[in-house]
Amino acid sequence: MGYIEEIKRRRTFGIISHPDAGKTTLTEKLLLFGGAIQEAGAVKSNKIKKGAASDFMEIERQRGISVATSVMAFEYKGYKINILDTPGHKDFAEDTYRTLTAVDSVIVVIDVAKGVEEQTEKLVGVCRMRNIPMIVFINKLDREGRDAFDLMDEVEQKLGLKVTPMSFPIGMGADFKGIYNIWEKNVRLFTGSNKQRIEETIKIDDLSSGELDELLSSRSAEKLREDLELALGIYPDFDVEKYLSGEQQPVFFGSALNNFGVAELLDAFVEIAPSPRGKETDKRMVEADDKSFSGFVFKIHANMDPKHRDRLAFVKIVSGVFRRNVNYLHVRQGKMMKFSSPNAFFAEKKQVIEESFPGDIVGLHDTGNFKIGDTLTEGETMNFKGIPAFSPEHFRYVNNADPMKAKQLAKGIDQLMDEGVAQLFTLDLNGRKIIGTVGALQYEVIQYRLEHEYNASCTYEPVPVYKACWVEPMDPTNDEYADFLRVKSRFMARDKDGKQVFLADSAFSITMAQEKYPTVRLHFTSEF
Repeated sequence: MGYIEEIKRRRTFGIISHPDAGKTTLTEKLLLFGGAIQEAGAVKSNKIKKGAASDFMEIERQRGISVATSVMAFEYKGYKINILDTPGHKDFAEDTYRTLTAVDSVIVVIDVAKGVEEQTEKLVGVCRMRNIPMIVFINKLDREGRDAFDLMDEVEQKLGLKVTPMSFPIGMGADFKGIYNIWEKNVRLFTGSNKQRIEETIKIDDLSSGELDELLSSRSAEKLREDLELALGIYPDFDVEKYLSGEQQPVFFGSALNNFGVAELLDAFVEIAPSPRGKETDKRMVEADDKSFSGFVFKIHANMDPKHRDRLAFVKIVSGVFRRNVNYLHVRQGKMMKFSSPNAFFAEKKQVIEESFPGDIVGLHDTGNFKIGDTLTEGETMNFKGIPAFSPEHFRYVNNADPMKAKQLAKGIDQLMDEGVAQLFTLDLNGRKIIGTVGALQYEVIQYRLEHEYNASCTYEPVPVYKACWVEPMDPTNDEYADFLRVKSRFMARDKDGKQVFLADSAFSITMAQEKYPTVRLHFTSEF
């Protein structure tokens, strides 16, 4: 198969949602339909019956939530599909924001009973900012929920999307009979007391035919005709160009847990979703069909296998072919590196690959050379943009609870911060270390992983910090900047990359600093 054909057959996408909307279950079912796994692991009431394939960290299995983005690849109908299952919990949002820099499209999962929730709004906002094509999957139709039209209205109003239904539910909850597939003009019915069995798909070109009344009941058939007439009247026809440019979002209905509507979603997805797209660098736009290899690190995971202390850097390939044992330039360090065992993923299962194409995610064993945002090329010096660190919302001093294990603690914190689970700030005044996170639950995860993966223990202490502001002086040599550093010396720190950070104790002190020192700019992200 040629290079261009390999690019065209790839689909790399992320699944995003509020916690408990059924995102990990949908990932499992997509893998099941793709033939990648034989049995799905259900995450029910936070008690894991059989661990979901995408939740492979010990703490995820205990809590029944996803805390790290996992990557899975499988083949389906001649397409190579790469899924990035992201954490839904808001405390792990930063991992999700970064993952969105590595996907070409997104599936947004919404709970039929709860509708649009807070975390969904934030994540969709990030997708809209980048014009990422989105498909909406309204999940859990086997339960009583809200009317399909109400939900689509809410998606349009709260998320600012322009939706068009591609399938439509027949009934809901106890009366749920199946799905009418608008995209392929067929009906898929579900039978059996537990509604797990899917009857064969029945093609129906003419909705007014009596065949529909025989399949359903005359009441259900009439309701479906009315709903579809209304839906097709008020929503625009699906336009693939508008979908690809982020101006229109197709909506599918189903129940991931009971396999309803998942096959319809997957079949339409591989047909309409974009193949790998280009990405902007500080020098030029890099298109996927450029022959020269380039890629960037969007995630680092320490201890994928705690027995072997291994660290993996996840690289999204943007252009060219990545080959095993070939020298590539690590742009930030300015040195050539080659990789003898690059990995492709299936959750925690890995296999060594010889070559990978644009859109693929490759895991590279790392001894500490990589940071999030690093660029690899065949020799061109350029850096991919848009992988910032955001200002954390929670801050705590970190203290060593076991003086005999100072080395292990330092190494553990160092490696976990490289992963991007949190950010480390070192005070200029006394060298004390402060950990900043997006959510409070991250502190538990750090403590747990330090103990179980590095044999180190730590305690936390509150610190009155409101926001971390990265400092950019217009002129580092002028007196104003020197005065700013002197007056704010108690609040000055360095981040892991050595950048100057002002740890402000309130919104008021940020405003006052900006007024008093106009030539010192303060930024809430590390990329400016």
